[in-house]
Amino acid sequence: MTEVPNDNHARPSASVREAGRYPIDLTGSRSHTLVIQPGVGSLSIGPSQLGKKADLHVAPDERIDWTVFDAFATPAGSPWPRFLHYTGSDAGFLDWAQKRPIEEMTWAPVLSADTVMDASQSNIYGLHIELGPSGGRLSLKLPKKPFRLNVSGDLLRFSATGNMPSSLTLAPRTSRRKNDPPFTLPDLDELHQVTSLTLQNTPLGQPISLDCLDRFPNLDSLSLWGNFCDMDLLARHVQLTNLELRFMPDLKDLPSLDTWPLLDRFIAYNVEETTGKRLRQQMKARAKTRPWAGYASVSQLRKSEWWTSEFGRPFSSWPKRLAKLANEAYNAAQAALAQARSFADAEAAITAFTVRFNTLKGIETTEREDLGEAVWQLSQSDHLIGQPITEEMAQHWFDAARDY
Repeated sequence: MTEVPNDNHARPSASVREAGRYPIDLTGSRSHTLVIQPGVGSLSIGPSQLGKKADLHVAPDERIDWTVFDAFATPAGSPWPRFLHYTGSDAGFLDWAQKRPIEEMTWAPVLSADTVMDASQSNIYGLHIELGPSGGRLSLKLPKKPFRLNVSGDLLRFSATGNMPSSLTLAPRTSRRKNDPPFTLPDLDELHQVTSLTLQNTPLGQPISLDCLDRFPNLDSLSLWGNFCDMDLLARHVQLTNLELRFMPDLKDLPSLDTWPLLDRFIAYNVEETTGKRLRQQMKARAKTRPWAGYASVSQLRKSEWWTSEFGRPFSSWPKRLAKLANEAYNAAQAALAQARSFADAEAAITAFTVRFNTLKGIETTEREDLGEAVWQLSQSDHLIGQPITEEMAQHWFDAARDY
């Protein structure tokens, strides 16, 4: 695609399909320059604190003229951007979407007070809502047209009324520790009427109890990702026609597949080895009496050490370069702690680990939380002190040594 001159001002009457740099009136006259890269169909808008994670910086409470994007289209002529990610309080995109459909909208609302919003007339095919740990509650009147809804983070801050989504995905904010008491899903009011539900969790974090499924009487499709407990309660949901299990390190209490006589589609992918072998046998046995109408597969069976190597440390989502440095520092600290005979030795090991990141770029809030979790894990590793290293002690050493 041809680079467009910097002074080309995109107008609603135009149909801009080329890559380039375009002054736009996002929050005022020529307030921003939109850079469109060849083949990129997504756009992120958010506060300056997001740095390079946001393509256009806008203060959380600033009003946005969403119609500026009416001037842009993909090379094929469909609306651009196809995928929008917005962090802030301006819900004007809901009105905009009444005339201009949005393929995928990810919204991280920044709300200082409880807020009610109406999306009933909006045309959004996939709506993703990311709720942080603080701020007001969001009450949303859901679109009338078919759509998929994904809600993650602090689910206590969300409620919904209106038409049910064709599928609902919930990813609650759980703790990182698998030994914490099971997480209980909060009351979601009308959303309990959905027929298709996906629950997402980290594989080695705090388990989510499946007793919450009793509130979903209409389920015929269920997909589980990550760590769960009370798996035996799935036996209550004999109406399931689709069941998917992914990245699950513990399936020992899973009922037999013949528990679900209507099951037409079954997937187990990246699951613990012992139960996975049993599921393969059950799947083949079921096929002899009633062939699977849909896709059925059990694959990527994993031994216990695989879960530890892939998910045991909090650096799995880091860029490869940073993750490599973090794991090297972790290994060195673990080796030093194994020889520690006093709290002073332990403090030296954890301090050395912490200061390794003081001069690295890219250590922001998420990475700082990951490093804090790594310090806790290190404090629980083997040593020769003869007394436990408390979480408070390790956190104090970490806070005293870090500049991030």
